[in-house]
Amino acid sequence: MNNEYKQEMNRVIETFRLPRYQEIPNVGLYLEQTSKYIGDYLAPLKDMSITASMVSNYVKKKLVRNPVHKQYDREQIAALFFIAVAKSVLSLDNIRMMLDLQKASYDPQKAYDYFCEEFETALRHVFGLEPQLSEVNTGHAEEKIMLRKMIVTVAHKVCLDEYFERMKQAE
Repeated sequence: MNNEYKQEMNRVIETFRLPRYQEIPNVGLYLEQTSKYIGDYLAPLKDMSITASMVSNYVKKKLVRNPVHKQYDREQIAALFFIAVAKSVLSLDNIRMMLDLQKASYDPQKAYDYFCEEFETALRHVFGLEPQLSEVNTGHAEEKIMLRKMIVTVAHKVCLDEYFERMKQAE
Protein backbone atom coordinates (compact mmCIF):
# COMPACT_ATOMS: atom_id res chain seq x y z
CA MET A 1 0.00 0.00 0.00
CA ASN A 2 1.15 3.52 -0.76
CA ASN A 3 2.56 5.07 2.42
CA GLU A 4 2.00 8.62 1.13
CA TYR A 5 -1.68 7.88 0.60
CA LYS A 6 -1.97 6.50 4.14
CA GLN A 7 -0.24 9.56 5.59
CA GLU A 8 -2.56 11.86 3.63
CA MET A 9 -5.64 9.99 4.85
CA ASN A 10 -4.36 10.14 8.43
CA ARG A 11 -3.98 13.92 8.05
CA VAL A 12 -7.55 14.10 6.77
CA ILE A 13 -8.86 12.08 9.73
CA GLU A 14 -6.76 14.05 12.24
CA THR A 15 -8.28 17.32 11.06
CA PHE A 16 -11.80 16.03 10.34
CA ARG A 17 -14.35 17.87 12.43
CA LEU A 18 -18.10 18.25 12.21
CA PRO A 19 -19.58 21.61 13.15
CA ARG A 20 -20.93 21.70 16.67
CA TYR A 21 -24.58 22.52 17.19
CA GLN A 22 -24.03 26.24 17.89
CA GLU A 23 -21.82 26.50 14.78
CA ILE A 24 -24.56 25.28 12.44
CA PRO A 25 -26.31 28.23 10.79
CA ASN A 26 -29.69 28.93 12.30
CA VAL A 27 -30.73 31.52 9.74
CA GLY A 28 -32.47 28.84 7.70
CA LEU A 29 -30.88 27.17 4.69
CA TYR A 30 -32.76 26.20 1.57
CA LEU A 31 -32.70 22.59 0.37
CA GLU A 32 -29.72 22.92 -1.98
CA GLN A 33 -27.79 24.99 0.57
CA THR A 34 -28.50 22.39 3.26
CA SER A 35 -27.27 19.45 1.19
CA LYS A 36 -24.17 21.40 0.10
CA TYR A 37 -23.39 22.51 3.66
CA ILE A 38 -23.56 18.93 4.96
CA GLY A 39 -21.80 17.53 1.92
CA ASP A 40 -18.87 19.94 2.28
CA TYR A 41 -18.25 18.75 5.84
CA LEU A 42 -18.57 15.06 4.95
CA ALA A 43 -16.57 15.26 1.70
CA PRO A 44 -13.29 14.09 3.29
CA LEU A 45 -15.00 10.77 4.10
CA LYS A 46 -15.74 10.33 0.38
CA ASP A 47 -18.57 7.78 0.42
CA MET A 48 -20.67 9.81 2.83
CA SER A 49 -22.94 12.23 1.08
CA ILE A 50 -26.41 13.65 1.12
CA THR A 51 -28.29 15.05 -1.83
CA ALA A 52 -31.25 17.39 -2.02
CA SER A 53 -33.46 14.49 -3.11
CA MET A 54 -32.30 12.43 -0.12
CA VAL A 55 -33.15 15.30 2.23
CA SER A 56 -36.60 15.58 0.65
CA ASN A 57 -37.05 11.84 1.08
CA TYR A 58 -36.10 12.00 4.78
CA VAL A 59 -38.66 14.77 5.27
CA LYS A 60 -41.34 12.71 3.47
CA LYS A 61 -40.51 9.72 5.69
CA LYS A 62 -40.78 12.03 8.73
CA LEU A 63 -37.19 11.47 9.90
CA VAL A 64 -36.82 15.25 9.79
CA ARG A 65 -39.48 17.91 10.36
CA ASN A 66 -40.84 19.78 7.36
CA PRO A 67 -38.87 22.92 6.56
CA VAL A 68 -40.47 26.23 7.48
CA HIS A 69 -40.80 28.50 4.44
CA LYS A 70 -38.61 25.94 2.58
CA GLN A 71 -35.75 26.54 5.02
CA TYR A 72 -34.00 24.09 7.34
CA ASP A 73 -33.01 25.20 10.82
CA ARG A 74 -30.14 24.14 13.07
CA GLU A 75 -32.01 21.22 14.64
CA GLN A 76 -33.02 19.80 11.26
CA ILE A 77 -29.49 20.18 9.88
CA ALA A 78 -28.02 18.43 12.93
CA ALA A 79 -30.46 15.54 12.40
CA LEU A 80 -29.47 15.39 8.73
CA PHE A 81 -25.77 15.16 9.68
CA PHE A 82 -26.63 12.19 11.88
CA ILE A 83 -28.71 10.55 9.15
CA ALA A 84 -25.99 11.10 6.53
CA VAL A 85 -23.49 9.25 8.73
CA ALA A 86 -25.83 6.54 10.04
CA LYS A 87 -27.33 5.63 6.65
CA SER A 88 -24.12 3.90 5.63
CA VAL A 89 -24.76 1.15 8.19
CA LEU A 90 -28.40 1.41 9.35
CA SER A 91 -31.78 1.08 7.69
CA LEU A 92 -34.08 4.11 7.76
CA ASP A 93 -36.31 2.29 10.26
CA ASN A 94 -33.37 1.80 12.62
CA ILE A 95 -32.28 5.42 12.13
CA ARG A 96 -35.81 6.47 13.09
CA MET A 97 -35.61 4.37 16.28
CA MET A 98 -32.26 5.93 17.19
CA LEU A 99 -33.61 9.44 16.56
CA ASP A 100 -36.68 8.67 18.69
CA LEU A 101 -34.45 7.37 21.52
CA GLN A 102 -32.34 10.50 21.32
CA LYS A 103 -35.36 12.80 21.44
CA ALA A 104 -36.71 10.97 24.48
CA SER A 105 -33.38 11.17 26.33
CA TYR A 106 -31.51 14.35 25.37
CA ASP A 107 -32.00 17.84 24.03
CA PRO A 108 -30.91 18.23 20.39
CA GLN A 109 -27.75 20.22 21.13
CA LYS A 110 -26.40 17.82 23.73
CA ALA A 111 -27.21 14.76 21.60
CA TYR A 112 -25.70 16.18 18.43
CA ASP A 113 -22.50 17.48 20.06
CA TYR A 114 -22.02 14.11 21.78
CA PHE A 115 -22.49 12.36 18.42
CA CYS A 116 -19.85 14.61 16.82
CA GLU A 117 -17.28 13.99 19.55
CA GLU A 118 -17.89 10.23 19.50
CA PHE A 119 -17.67 10.06 15.70
CA GLU A 120 -14.44 12.05 15.48
CA THR A 121 -12.85 10.00 18.28
CA ALA A 122 -13.92 6.69 16.71
CA LEU A 123 -12.47 7.69 13.33
CA ARG A 124 -9.13 8.62 14.90
CA HIS A 125 -9.09 5.36 16.85
CA VAL A 126 -9.98 3.12 13.89
CA PHE A 127 -7.37 4.82 11.69
CA GLY A 128 -4.76 4.18 14.40
CA LEU A 129 -4.35 7.78 15.51
CA GLU A 130 -5.71 7.25 19.05
CA PRO A 131 -4.75 4.16 21.07
CA GLN A 132 -8.18 3.51 22.57
CA LEU A 133 -11.72 4.75 22.78
CA SER A 134 -12.80 6.44 25.97
CA GLU A 135 -15.36 4.75 28.19
CA VAL A 136 -19.00 5.45 27.42
CA ASN A 137 -20.69 7.66 29.99
CA THR A 138 -23.21 5.41 31.77
CA GLY A 139 -26.07 7.92 31.96
CA HIS A 140 -28.76 6.60 29.58
CA ALA A 141 -26.35 3.72 28.95
CA GLU A 142 -28.45 1.82 26.40
CA GLU A 143 -28.78 4.81 24.07
CA LYS A 144 -25.10 5.69 24.33
CA ILE A 145 -23.99 2.08 23.83
CA MET A 146 -26.16 1.79 20.70
CA LEU A 147 -24.81 5.08 19.38
CA ARG A 148 -21.22 4.01 20.07
CA LYS A 149 -21.72 0.70 18.24
CA MET A 150 -23.21 2.46 15.23
CA ILE A 151 -20.44 5.07 15.15
CA VAL A 152 -17.65 2.52 15.48
CA THR A 153 -19.23 0.49 12.68
CA VAL A 154 -19.32 3.58 10.45
CA ALA A 155 -15.69 4.38 11.31
CA HIS A 156 -14.64 0.85 10.36
CA LYS A 157 -16.58 1.13 7.10
CA VAL A 158 -14.84 4.43 6.27
CA CYS A 159 -11.48 2.81 7.00
CA LEU A 160 -12.26 -0.29 4.91
CA ASP A 161 -13.44 1.89 2.03
CA GLU A 162 -10.08 3.69 2.18
CA TYR A 163 -8.17 0.38 2.05
CA PHE A 164 -10.17 -0.71 -0.98
CA GLU A 165 -9.55 2.66 -2.63
CA ARG A 166 -5.81 2.28 -2.08
CA MET A 167 -5.91 -1.22 -3.53
CA LYS A 168 -7.66 0.07 -6.66
CA GLN A 169 -5.11 2.85 -7.05
CA ALA A 170 -2.24 0.37 -6.68
CA GLU A 171 -3.52 -1.78 -9.58
